[in-house]
Amino acid sequence: MNIRIRRIDQTLTLPRHESAGAVGFDFVTRETTTIQPGCIALVPGNVVVEVPSGYALLVVPRSSLPRKKALVCPHSIGVIDQDYCGPDDEILIQVQSISNTEITVERGERIAQGIFVKVEQANWEEVDDHGAVSRGGFGSTGTHVEEKKEEVVTLQR
Repeated sequence: MNIRIRRIDQTLTLPRHESAGAVGFDFVTRETTTIQPGCIALVPGNVVVEVPSGYALLVVPRSSLPRKKALVCPHSIGVIDQDYCGPDDEILIQVQSISNTEITVERGERIAQGIFVKVEQANWEEVDDHGAVSRGGFGSTGTHVEEKKEEVVTLQR
């Protein structure tokens, strides 16, 4: 897949896949950023990416981010839309410190990765009833397995 990309700081490398099997490519931070304890900061990712039609670009934390830097992404995942590619639309990585001391992300560090995923826009078809039986609420799958089996046996009799 060919992707149009613009680097803000040409002296830093382009994002790249770090291994042949890597699904995500690592963003390289453009400037040193200090995050105070418990605070949220936006770390510049140094690129403006033109996301191809039919795709979204997900920005996700690298798995080592909490352990190595005591940072988490408070929104869990960032979504870069196809029309976010104007001259000032640098990808920013939102992080929150979970440390009791200030944390510094150095220029050139890799703290997040990008993953392209296929997407479609929904065309809503409103209905009064889906005709399905409720399977239970949030966190209900896999719970009360024996009780559910007994209910099925009872219903089949």
